[in-house]
Amino acid sequence: MSTLKTELAIIGGGPGGYTAAFRAADLGKKVTIIEKEERLGGVCLNVGCIPSKTYLHAAEIIRTAKEGSDIGVSFSKPKIDIDKIRANKEAVVSKLTTGLDTLCKLRGVEVLHGLGTFIDTNHLTVKSNSKGSDKKEVIVFFEKCIIASGSRPVEIPSFPVNDPRIWDSTQALELKEIPKSLLIIGGGIIGLEMAAVYHELGTEITVVEMADQIIPGADADLVNILNRIIKTRYKDIFTKTAVTKIDNSGNQLKVFLEGENVPESLLFDRVLVSVGRVPNTSTLGLENINLYADKKGFLKVNNRQETEVSGIYAIGDICGNPMLAHKATHQGKVAAEVICGFNSAFTPMTIPSVAYTDPQLAWMGLTEKEAHNTGVEYEMGKFPWSASGRAMSEDAVDGLSKVLFDKKTKRIIGAGIVGKNAGELLAEAVLALEMGADAEDISKTIHAHPTLSETIGLASEIVDGSITDLPN
Repeated sequence: MSTLKTELAIIGGGPGGYTAAFRAADLGKKVTIIEKEERLGGVCLNVGCIPSKTYLHAAEIIRTAKEGSDIGVSFSKPKIDIDKIRANKEAVVSKLTTGLDTLCKLRGVEVLHGLGTFIDTNHLTVKSNSKGSDKKEVIVFFEKCIIASGSRPVEIPSFPVNDPRIWDSTQALELKEIPKSLLIIGGGIIGLEMAAVYHELGTEITVVEMADQIIPGADADLVNILNRIIKTRYKDIFTKTAVTKIDNSGNQLKVFLEGENVPESLLFDRVLVSVGRVPNTSTLGLENINLYADKKGFLKVNNRQETEVSGIYAIGDICGNPMLAHKATHQGKVAAEVICGFNSAFTPMTIPSVAYTDPQLAWMGLTEKEAHNTGVEYEMGKFPWSASGRAMSEDAVDGLSKVLFDKKTKRIIGAGIVGKNAGELLAEAVLALEMGADAEDISKTIHAHPTLSETIGLASEIVDGSITDLPN
């Protein structure tokens, strides 16, 4: 057993963890990252955001080729080589993880690969994942520690275990095969992104969601546009429906459903369980430092990312929803800066959400639903993409941009977009909210024409009263 001394130990090398490490190292701290997997990058880079986007890019190419004949450009049926698609994904991931290794070396950040567990408030034991004689254990003495251990997919105890036909998101991203039929349990962002990928690769898709709509966190008017489009592609989308049982005794998986006007059971070749994620706090030995997670496994932190134990910080998924990489990176910087003596705090006006479906759906700030529930009085501008010249020219008229403003101050309080590149277009609204912009500020900002981004300005013109592209 060996020992190591460091100023800052970080448990977890995902987006939050490595961002915190690099920021602290740049500010002069000696930093050690403890990562249980073989590569840095966490779920996002290795088995989440980045792999799914490379697959979604391939799916977009397939769809674009398929729809080209509508505008006079025809292609023969695409030849799908999943080995090459998978290899491309791995190449992207490898390049990014190798880049992280390089950044660690340039900054002098040490990386220990193994499972980190607290001994006390200044010591961790790190047990390597290697087998046989290579298996090592290191005792790490630290002055401060940031917990950035991330999350994992929710498992349903009543479903069969160890059946390779029942996937979680990590297994779906392995892309080992293209099944004839796939049931996706959970109509949230992850499930619908995987639906988009496998559908374009040739799989028959069925989605089951317990809520009354897919992507329950978004407003219904945005979701309805997405739902209308993907309903024409997928075999079925069942909402207000639960999966009560999966019988895996036959050649196909027999799935039993419970809901209004749904079949009692259906057969599928594969099932993807995508009903959320749970924080990785159970293996950290938190009891050894008198730090305890809540009933859902989350750790309580203040806006300086400090836990209830002095010198111990927490960031990312383990701090609660939303479980998003961009939240973790910003919290990582805050924690690092606080540790280095800066007066920093995590006080964002909003954390944007994006579903990289086809079309994309993105929102930030207050939704209409939340405004109604909290009694916030607002004015709203909605601009349909059917009135956008750029949307028409790109065959992307199935879209909508809407902006919510406080009724008294006229300041922006929320926005939502469904349509092509919605995730990219949302950034303007996020910045506007952070800067306290009002309807006049946005409507009088000159947006390039013709662009999809001008739909945000046009939606603001509706509230400002200066709209000319629609009947006023």
